[in-house]
Amino acid sequence: MAAPIEVDRLDTPSSSAPLPAHLPALLGAGQASATPRRLRRILSLDDFERAARHHLPTPIFAYVSGGCETDKSLRANREAFDAHRWVTHVLTDTSRRTLATPLLGQTWAAPFGIAPMGISALSAYRGDLVQTRAAAAARIPAILSGTSLIRMEEVVQANPQAWFQAYVPGETERIVQLLERVEAAGFATLVVTVDTPVSGNRENNIRAGFSTPLRPGLRLAWEGITHPRWLLGTALRTLVRHGMPHFENSQATRGAPILSSTVTRDFGARDHLSWEHLALIRRRWKGRLVVKGILSPQDALAARDAGADAIILSNHGGRQLDGAVSPLHMLPLVVEALGPDYPVMIDSGFRRGNDVLVALALGAHFVFVGRPFNYAGAVGGEAGVLHAIAILAAEMRRNMALIGVQNLQQLGPQHLRPR
Repeated sequence: MAAPIEVDRLDTPSSSAPLPAHLPALLGAGQASATPRRLRRILSLDDFERAARHHLPTPIFAYVSGGCETDKSLRANREAFDAHRWVTHVLTDTSRRTLATPLLGQTWAAPFGIAPMGISALSAYRGDLVQTRAAAAARIPAILSGTSLIRMEEVVQANPQAWFQAYVPGETERIVQLLERVEAAGFATLVVTVDTPVSGNRENNIRAGFSTPLRPGLRLAWEGITHPRWLLGTALRTLVRHGMPHFENSQATRGAPILSSTVTRDFGARDHLSWEHLALIRRRWKGRLVVKGILSPQDALAARDAGADAIILSNHGGRQLDGAVSPLHMLPLVVEALGPDYPVMIDSGFRRGNDVLVALALGAHFVFVGRPFNYAGAVGGEAGVLHAIAILAAEMRRNMALIGVQNLQQLGPQHLRPR
């Protein structure tokens, strides 16, 4: 096992956290300079994961990193990338490479964004703000999770371009009330997650000591004591400055505190949610509508026909149905069904800039990355997330030159061959 990677100190988020000097160049906006000193040992997103394993209490790390049951889908998401090999084109001028990517009426600095991740403020102090501020600085999208612990109004104030992801209840009145709150907050893009009719069987979380609601006890206390940077920099700092965290955005009003037994009621089954509810959302929501959690071409077509402006192929990072197919395997079939112009995005299992390029070559318009940005925020705060963005961008720009493309629109299936 690789030795844990530690940063010099736990960074704390700040709206004034400096943009790493090397990030603009990696996004194609200037000349590169040195990596921030205290993050120089972090060379890949996997390095952030190793550092987070050392920094975070075992139950928190298990919640972020785990899948469900046998972790079959979690492993399959990574293995899917091994099915593809690059066919390079040489002696092409790639000196003016750019990662700029148009999506849903905007041009982003790179073709990847930060996926929604619940309770990020447990792994990093003000974690949702850490991620969204970094995304704003780097000019990439960030999606706020409906199971976040910081009020959506505060997040969108920090980043007006942020998207909101909702676990909508299958009840008309509650749906309408939630939509009204999201609109009043100022979000222009709503992401509706549709692959959680019930929660997956995440038994490994229980084995690691994580539960919903959180249950204080000797084990959790010991984990805090043995992880003092997290205890002082995240847990106690949050309690002193902001009180007990609540699920702030699961409904139109403030949700339950993380220690409350009513948490399970707030996040109960949505097994009666249907396409009729999605049609209702489309009628009431005037902004951009994205449906997340699609895996089949048939559902992709149904989402488009229901009025969705885009979809995100996803198996929830392997956290819902054990054995669910990797979104990357389904990507070519979905793109073929919808046509090349309909925005198809994808998440689940992305860890390298090379992975992003593979998805784009197979027809994806955009990629969302989750766990690595959570780890980056945990061990490095806002500067850590910015460094993670810079790593992905650097890997992409380097490999674009090696593949032989000047821009991402030049990528296509002709650049890939089966393993």
